[in-house]
Amino acid sequence: MDSSTLLDAQITIVVVPRERFSCAVRSLESIYEHTTTPFKLVYVDGNSPAKVRRYLEEQAKDKKFQLICTDYYLYPNQARNLGLAAVKTKYVVFIDNDVMVSPGWLNALVQCAEEMNATVVGPLMCQHEPLHEEVHFAGGESHIWVDSIGRRRLREKMYQQGRKVEQLQSQLQRQKTELAEFHCVLVRTEIFDRLGSLDEKILNTKEHLDFCMSVIQAGGTVYFEPNCIVTYVPGPPLEWSDLHYYMLRWSDAWTLASLHRIRDKWNLAEDGYFQTKYKKLGWRRYGTIIEPFIRRLTFGIGNDFLTRALAKLEHFFNQYLTDRHAQIQHQVLERQAIVPTYSSSETASSNS
Repeated sequence: MDSSTLLDAQITIVVVPRERFSCAVRSLESIYEHTTTPFKLVYVDGNSPAKVRRYLEEQAKDKKFQLICTDYYLYPNQARNLGLAAVKTKYVVFIDNDVMVSPGWLNALVQCAEEMNATVVGPLMCQHEPLHEEVHFAGGESHIWVDSIGRRRLREKMYQQGRKVEQLQSQLQRQKTELAEFHCVLVRTEIFDRLGSLDEKILNTKEHLDFCMSVIQAGGTVYFEPNCIVTYVPGPPLEWSDLHYYMLRWSDAWTLASLHRIRDKWNLAEDGYFQTKYKKLGWRRYGTIIEPFIRRLTFGIGNDFLTRALAKLEHFFNQYLTDRHAQIQHQVLERQAIVPTYSSSETASSNS
């Protein structure tokens, strides 16, 4: 993309880490291969492995995008805000570093925003491989409702998850919705003049609910655009260098702090929605790290006792990782003379 095209761009793509780094190369190559709409790109790299960092540095020079690097791991809204601070265009697209796009994806998002005057536009989000075949999310619901005894409760629903794209695609239509996910989302940048930056006290989960409800509360609109198809590729850490960030990203402490922030910010009752989330703490680490490790250890047989024992040990190690990261964050922010948004003391209070 030449310099004149960059100057004409109305969109800045902000790429951030999601849960690992082993898809970063494929994801970035996918963006440049399948995007013809002019765009600028800001890549936020939070402490990626050395070989990924070198690749990004080379690509930033070659493709002339802005690379923002930190030597510590970032939680998602923190990374997005770092990228957002560099955005000067009409639209910003937040996209995770494990997302693969398809031809025409960006044009479809922008076209929807322009034609519907939309504040936020989300794609037909798919999951897993083969790419673009299984639906993860096709719009949804996110709002507060009041029950018969006056409690404020959260309604969250994702449409069409697990369905096949080929079975649904002819039925799906562009429509107003209440929810778009940060896997990939286009946002009219001016909304941040009203809302401020993304909430960094929401560390790792439900930040998309908070953002979309805030947009709608401020008078904005959220749309689902099925002509944009992208896929995120979840999974266990594929390399040892992914493991630390993955465990931190889905830590118990970060999840609890995020849920408590949503609860308190929106004055929600701690009902069955939250109780279910609390009971499932650590389910990603359990299913993608602990169980597979025990199966390999037992030559594919598995052992419930060993799995539970390792899960208990991992819980203590996970707390150590989050406490250590909080200390690093505190030191960094102290050097910058900024009050930290997250600390180990907050974690302690969240667990009480």
